[in-house]
Amino acid sequence: MRSPLLSITLTVFLVSMIGWLLVVGRSLLLPFIIAVIVWYMINALSNVYKRVGYGKWHVPGFVAFPLALLTIFGVSTFVLDIVTVNLSQLAQDAPTYQARLEQLFDQVTKLFKLHDPIELQDLLPDSVVPRMVTAGASVVTALAGSASLVFIYVLFLVLEQSTFDRKFEKLFASPERAAAAFAIREEINASIMHYFTIKTAVSVATGALTSLVLILIGLPYAALFGFIAFVLNYIPTIGSLIGVLFPSLLAIVYYDTLGPFVAIAAGLGLIQFSVGNLIEPRLMGANLNLSGLVIMLSLALWGAIWGVVGMVLCVPLTVMIVIVCSKIEAARPVAVLLSENGEIGDLPTAAKVDTTAS
Repeated sequence: MRSPLLSITLTVFLVSMIGWLLVVGRSLLLPFIIAVIVWYMINALSNVYKRVGYGKWHVPGFVAFPLALLTIFGVSTFVLDIVTVNLSQLAQDAPTYQARLEQLFDQVTKLFKLHDPIELQDLLPDSVVPRMVTAGASVVTALAGSASLVFIYVLFLVLEQSTFDRKFEKLFASPERAAAAFAIREEINASIMHYFTIKTAVSVATGALTSLVLILIGLPYAALFGFIAFVLNYIPTIGSLIGVLFPSLLAIVYYDTLGPFVAIAAGLGLIQFSVGNLIEPRLMGANLNLSGLVIMLSLALWGAIWGVVGMVLCVPLTVMIVIVCSKIEAARPVAVLLSENGEIGDLPTAAKVDTTAS
């Protein structure tokens, strides 16, 4: 029988090794993780298409799945093209905006009669604006470059998904353990589907409203900022703040008056507040049962490991950890600590997973 100290040591060592592998293998794992997300979205959209019908007739599966596949890749290609064009144009205009920002600093210095003038390089590194835009363009270019690898991964996932259940069942020594594992998988799938469905719908609405406000006010790159708001809405707490900050800062250097800046900051702030604090909580409910502190720690952890992709995935990954730990008797204290109120439900006999299962 192993001593508690040995068990703790082995657990810490295992967690450290897994974390190290996640960081070191980032370039290899991220395309596969993105492919899994795309594959998951294709299946989810396919299920939505299957519900479409008239009377007793519904869209058959052999039509719904290819239609979902074409929809996902078509929308992704269209959005990526728009974002690339906007970023390229913004990269060309960045020196102009930086010069305008330096003029604003000069005006503030004269207005307050400061002896030591405020300069851009005092606050930010030299040529930071063009470099930030160039970095954003590089990220999009890298995503486009890895699109072929992601497509290959998705293709193999689609071709082999019919064997996943059979392989999963063979991992367990008895039908009871297999049934319990399938029950856990269904619960994880339902929670993640609930989260992603609502979060995606809310993010699309946020991005569309952001673009609409910027178009009405006349700020350029409305489509780009709408896409940024869509992506950042998946990142808890700080995502909505950054989504308001970027277009507001551009408004300061683009317009000669502060009126458009105030209108954009107020309009986008109202959108983020309404969506994030009024609409989304009502739609999301209490299904996730995650502590706010845990979400912030998870955001920092996965952001450090996988960057923006990790920030987007931090909530689903934490939900998976809570559900799995709640079904393993020895790991239930972990689920209790990660939950919002400590209520993770009883452990039914049919759902117990023996940690010694082979």
